[in-house]
Amino acid sequence: MPFIRKGKGKPNGKKPPTEEKKHYLDAEYTKVRVVDFDLKELVVLPREIDLNEWLACNTTTFFNLINLQYSTISEFCTGDTCPAMTACNTTYFWYDEKGKKTKCTAPQYVDFVMSSVQKLVTDEDIFPTKYGKEFPNTFDSLVKKICRYLFHVLAHIYWSHYKETVAMDLHGHLNTLYTHFVVFIREFNLMDPKETSIMDDLTEALCTPLPPQPQNHVTER
Repeated sequence: MPFIRKGKGKPNGKKPPTEEKKHYLDAEYTKVRVVDFDLKELVVLPREIDLNEWLACNTTTFFNLINLQYSTISEFCTGDTCPAMTACNTTYFWYDEKGKKTKCTAPQYVDFVMSSVQKLVTDEDIFPTKYGKEFPNTFDSLVKKICRYLFHVLAHIYWSHYKETVAMDLHGHLNTLYTHFVVFIREFNLMDPKETSIMDDLTEALCTPLPPQPQNHVTER
């Protein structure tokens, strides 16, 4: 089972590069969503549902949605435009089953992620769909690995392809998907806060409730 680590470049005594402007934090963009209700209501475990069943259902759904979201900008994510899998000042490396570290282009990395997750979520021994079949003892740790994979993809989309996402008027969908995903992983402690800290500014902006919209009051005569 492959896994992912992230590495940050060392300054080597040099002044760190000036951080690029994060356009996805602009208020005109963060206020755009496709739903206007509290997403926490969607992730809370229903009383009659088994925890693993709930995690499996949501994890599979997020995989499909994030894969779809990435496909909208995949033509812009090439070996030339994205020679490394980066988000903010972080570069993600792929580690194969033998522990070999590979620095690959962003599209290669995402392909590794999606292929690996696809293999997991369609494995009947890991994500059972037949009645009476038990989840493996390692299920919780596997879900956490999948969430790390998917978070890296979302972070890369925001960091490297937000301009294209806005141009296609899909930033509302991306914001909603990201918020829903973050609320989910927080609810079930699926990622260490240190692993998601590079996007804390966006998380704070998106998870803060929007101010109530002004309503038009009509006076009856």
